[in-house]
Amino acid sequence: MAREILNVSDLKVQIEEDNREILHGVNLSVGEGEVHVIMGPNGAGKSTLGSTLMGDPRYHITGGKVNFLGEDITGLPTDQIAKKGMFLSFQNPVEVPGISLSNFIRTSLENKTGEHIRVWDFKKQLAKTMEVLNMDPSYAERDLNVGFSGGEKKKAEILQLLMLKPELAILDETDSGLDVDAVRTVSAGIEEYKKSVGGALIIITHSTRILESLKVDKTHVLAAGQVVADGDASMVEEINENGFEKYVKEGEDS
Repeated sequence: MAREILNVSDLKVQIEEDNREILHGVNLSVGEGEVHVIMGPNGAGKSTLGSTLMGDPRYHITGGKVNFLGEDITGLPTDQIAKKGMFLSFQNPVEVPGISLSNFIRTSLENKTGEHIRVWDFKKQLAKTMEVLNMDPSYAERDLNVGFSGGEKKKAEILQLLMLKPELAILDETDSGLDVDAVRTVSAGIEEYKKSVGGALIIITHSTRILESLKVDKTHVLAAGQVVADGDASMVEEINENGFEKYVKEGEDS
């Protein structure tokens, strides 16, 4: 049995701006190296779950606990959670003028490890990793996500994933809005993460394109702020063919 690296127990979450509860007691357990898929209708709370796990201050935990690598991280700020080895790829990556992609990743690495990283060694590893993602090397010195296409923004996030090597990566709609070639490249980056790092993945998605080359261990359907169904990889195929409405209804009736 895989070592448990994440345990979410009866997690209840409100959005700060209007005190509205979005998550109503979510339970989730992720083992070392496992791939978990979270699917469900719009507004179900999928992105809220990912952001809350990463310490987004817009969301307030009102009940339950989050344990990561055997430590209670409930309510910790984002920077501390990142240092412990968790990573979140955003659905809509933000632009950060004035900070190059290269400097952003190097600073993130130094913050995570607490050690100085030699510039030459870093640049060599960065260039090698960019090749895996078929990224133009010039993007390393461009301001983070400024003027990037949707596909380049997602590639930049997978680049960060491969460089930072977290124990757990949460990918929120990473394949959203991408064309077939971009999905293929991003998928190759995720495969490389699994192969070279062996970390666990929580993939939040409406699509199954990004899952085609991955071995899925567990699938969860989230609806109305609760996990209403759990299954294995076959559930992804069932949802791909027939939608998740059946699981949502079963959850409501139970």
